[in-house]
Amino acid sequence: MLRQLHRLPGLLAALFLVTLAITGAILALAPAMDRAAAVIPPAGEVSVAELAGRVVAHYPGTEQIERGSSGGVIVYYSRDGQPGAALVNPLTGEGIAPYEPSPFFTWIKDLHRAFLLDDVGRALAGVMAAFMVLLCISGILLLVRRTGGWAGLFRPFAGSGNKRVHSELARFAVLGLLLSALTGSYMSAQRFGLLPETFEAGPTFPAEVSGGQPAPVANLSALSEVDLGELRELVFPYPDDPRDVYSLTTSSGSGFVDQATGELLKYQPRSESSVFQQWVVSLHTGEGLWWLGLILGAAALTVPVLSVTGIGIWWRRRSSEQLPDNANVSQADTVILVGSEGNTTWGFARELHASLNKAGFRVHCSEMNALADHYPQASMLFVLTSTYGDGDAPTSARRFMARLGDFRVRETLKYAVLGFGDRQFPKFCQFALDVDAGLARKGLTRLHGIELINRCSASQFSEWGNKIGELIGAPLAMTYDPLPPPSVKLELVERADYGLAVQAPTSILRFKAAEQGGRRLKFLPRAPRTLPSFEAGDLLGVMPPHGQAARFYSLASSATDGVLEICVRKQPGGLCSGYLHQLRPGDCIDGFVRPNPGFRPATGNTPVILIGAGAGIGPLTGFIRKNTERHPMYLYWGGRSSQSDFLYQPELGRYLEDQRLTGLNTAFSRSDERAYVQDKLRQDQIAVRQMVEKGAQILVCGGRDMAVAVKQVIEDILEPLRIDVETLRAEGRYLEDVY
Repeated sequence: MLRQLHRLPGLLAALFLVTLAITGAILALAPAMDRAAAVIPPAGEVSVAELAGRVVAHYPGTEQIERGSSGGVIVYYSRDGQPGAALVNPLTGEGIAPYEPSPFFTWIKDLHRAFLLDDVGRALAGVMAAFMVLLCISGILLLVRRTGGWAGLFRPFAGSGNKRVHSELARFAVLGLLLSALTGSYMSAQRFGLLPETFEAGPTFPAEVSGGQPAPVANLSALSEVDLGELRELVFPYPDDPRDVYSLTTSSGSGFVDQATGELLKYQPRSESSVFQQWVVSLHTGEGLWWLGLILGAAALTVPVLSVTGIGIWWRRRSSEQLPDNANVSQADTVILVGSEGNTTWGFARELHASLNKAGFRVHCSEMNALADHYPQASMLFVLTSTYGDGDAPTSARRFMARLGDFRVRETLKYAVLGFGDRQFPKFCQFALDVDAGLARKGLTRLHGIELINRCSASQFSEWGNKIGELIGAPLAMTYDPLPPPSVKLELVERADYGLAVQAPTSILRFKAAEQGGRRLKFLPRAPRTLPSFEAGDLLGVMPPHGQAARFYSLASSATDGVLEICVRKQPGGLCSGYLHQLRPGDCIDGFVRPNPGFRPATGNTPVILIGAGAGIGPLTGFIRKNTERHPMYLYWGGRSSQSDFLYQPELGRYLEDQRLTGLNTAFSRSDERAYVQDKLRQDQIAVRQMVEKGAQILVCGGRDMAVAVKQVIEDILEPLRIDVETLRAEGRYLEDVY
């Protein structure tokens, strides 16, 4: 429900909201521009009487003096029968420049307030402001729900792509957007009579006026007691009419001033409702608060990006979740629940959904977070889920286990869980295993034991479908096979080999985009002509021979380096690593880049501690190479022998010299010292603890056994600080890329 409240207004009003935002951002510049053009004396330095005297000396036909909300003083005058206006210097009364409202800003203001459609447009703008209020409130609640509480709003967000950009921008801009939307809605509601509008009638014209000889305006006592900073407007009396008076409006009230005696007549303080009304206007426009205007303008500029990313998120979810013939929950006899981080699992769910529909079942499919309280007609429940990170729930399943506690079980309902993952990770399909156990504890009966799919294997999925078909008495011919991403043909241009003497052959391989026209594997899409965009720490998917599933290697370079670089250790019996180690300069491979934004060094001047072993040094070296601003960066790395497999030794030496690398500490297990990287961390524990205390980020890359040992050492180092690795991980300060 909350997601619908956020999604529907955003989709319906996107174009209008973008128009309001862009015009609002432009208008937000006006107070700052007015402020920059004005001369602002210090408080108490110039009275209204002094100002008026100086202005009249230069503009004898002065009719009105106005002080704008941004502090600029404008005089309206008549000269030789012609009206004029000028921005003046209050210290001298001299003109700074002719004053005329900008036609451009006037047009933008009309577009902002009414879409150039008068009252109909004003009503539409008011509705859009109300929509923005709804979007802001529902959006912040969605963020709170996603991050697990209000405290999560102040921690780095996980994820990538449109969802990450949308969340980060929303967190930055939501308060400014909500303030603009609330004040805009309030003013619109007043205009159309939905809320009472404040009307300040002002005092009535005084019945008694001295009618004496007018005194010089600079000598009038009532004006001498008013500081320029309080002035809003001073209207001069009609020339040659001794019975007329000055009309004075200040920030605290209004009244009249006798032009002969200088006495203040009929003064009326401003009402509280009038003061509140002015604050609403200032908070919406930035008038009188030029700095707030710039903040609101910056917030408004996020709306076009939020609209584009929001529509992208909606379209991707719609494309993933929209299924033909998706039965209503109350009528479905079969339910499919999907847990997915990158939408890959949805492809398998669609295939299962279509096959069951074809077999005559009424099937309802939705994400695992949408688990209902009960399914009144369902006799089968299929759960298809991936595992995120180190055994965690994917985005669309994070609330499943909590909702399972309130699930009402029907005796006839049976379930089957199908997990998706990669066997190279120790907690292969761990979340699927947890879900299977949770459903069993709830009292549901298994239709079929849990099965786990490795690397989206089409054959395993088909075999599982055959087993399910036999159990339900309806053949399920499921042949779904997710296509690999578009690949690029890469030519090896350089390699550096290490580790042969210590039986750990490791190579640094550098590729460029290959010339077009070479042989291309028939099952891959046509390759682009240039390298794709990528950063150090992203993953290169390499397609080994004979159509095997892609293997992934962390990138040690960025696109700006002009080459695509990986560091690969040859694994015993390794199909892909052996294939790569056989390459010679000029040979070509097919591969694709998979972004890995969750493994990046933080920006800013806080220290970054890089920890790795073996080929894990690849992306860490890429981070160092990119550190052209010389932020503090320390590398702890372990190998076997300094003589045989000191990877990137020449490069690291240069980075130490030019200070892209602040400190280097190496450990070699087959040297006289026989040390590992965790030993070096323990030796440096005081320095490491001090850096963490200052906000340092830790990035670990390499084998899983090394990562486990490093984590334990870091836990010991952090103990005096009363924090642990999981705390750092939640703050985005402990990142791992392990294999």
